[in-house]
Amino acid sequence: MDNALEIYDAAVIGGGPAGLTAAIALAITGAKTALLARRAPYADNRTTALLGASTDLLERLDVWPLCHDKAAALRTMRLVDDTGRLIRAPEVRFTSDEIGLEQFGYNIDNRSLMVALEARAAELSNLTRFDDEAATIDPQDASVIIHTADGEQLAARLVIGADGRRSPSRTAAGIGISHRDLHQSALTFNISHSRPHNGISTEFHTPQGPCVFVPLPGNRCSVVWVSTTREAERLMSLGDDELSDAAERQSHSILGRVEVEGGRNLFPLAIERPDKFASHRVALVGESAHVLPPIGAQGLNMGLRDAADIADIASNAISLGEDPGSPAVLARYQSARRADVVSRLIAIDVANRSLLSDFIGLQSLRAAGMHLLASFGPLRRLAMREGLAPSWKRVS
Repeated sequence: MDNALEIYDAAVIGGGPAGLTAAIALAITGAKTALLARRAPYADNRTTALLGASTDLLERLDVWPLCHDKAAALRTMRLVDDTGRLIRAPEVRFTSDEIGLEQFGYNIDNRSLMVALEARAAELSNLTRFDDEAATIDPQDASVIIHTADGEQLAARLVIGADGRRSPSRTAAGIGISHRDLHQSALTFNISHSRPHNGISTEFHTPQGPCVFVPLPGNRCSVVWVSTTREAERLMSLGDDELSDAAERQSHSILGRVEVEGGRNLFPLAIERPDKFASHRVALVGESAHVLPPIGAQGLNMGLRDAADIADIASNAISLGEDPGSPAVLARYQSARRADVVSRLIAIDVANRSLLSDFIGLQSLRAAGMHLLASFGPLRRLAMREGLAPSWKRVS
């Protein structure tokens, strides 16, 4: 290795929300940080429901003030059994004031969130941005050597892989992954509607998956419609007027007249989990570390917890004179993330399977569970708190 090669405390590969958050969180602690990601305009109109711990994190990083005016508060989560089956679950409402909160979180378009994260990252003097991508990632004994596509070279004691489902960082670290195709797809689009949503997110449970209407500012909502891949492709092919009518029928007209806005996206769904969350000086965050269906607004919120945890663990190690990419430090990150990620993947998988199953016994168990949530306050409040953040992450 060239003796003149600059060595960073950490290099983040990938510039999505989880990667940018990790880079910012590290840099504000004083860690010498590199961010390797192409600058590109955010291409679609998807949104994210940021739960309370996520907005708290963005507030601490001075990101939330840059975008909070583009977000809609989520005060009520409503679950409606729309399966039409003989055994049906009762409606369940989760309200934030029942657990002493003004809101569970906020729904924001990803474009506005990305603009705010990029703006905050640009303010940090010890965060060096490489508008490039990794060509090779080579973990060595003392550092990871990265060659960029444009021919630059950098080294870091720790690499944070935020480079998505086909993560080159994960491959370089020799981390395997388990993958299961769900044979479902999610259609996402935004709508305007004639009646106010009043901060209520409504999730209709259908025999093919959930369809959720999530508030946006004004009389607008984002829609995430999960169904079989064939049905999702059919919906995707509809004209705007036809899809507007379909969305209004699926919403049972609770929002009044619905009009689909321009732009829609279709995503095949799968569950993925790595064998490890860190190895060979590489720690995984975001979709490099977990892929799950869009149920319960967990995906990006888990990715932001990944980012917060690796930033805390690495910066604490640096302050104590430790090597942030050492096996001992990576083991702390593995320990911090494993229970959260595995428990959520299992819970979401079980919820999805119970909805799709035609087995009467499983339908009965699901209905009984929903009845308990609807009628038993302590259990409902526990479910709300665990949905926002795992109990071992909360500070009393």
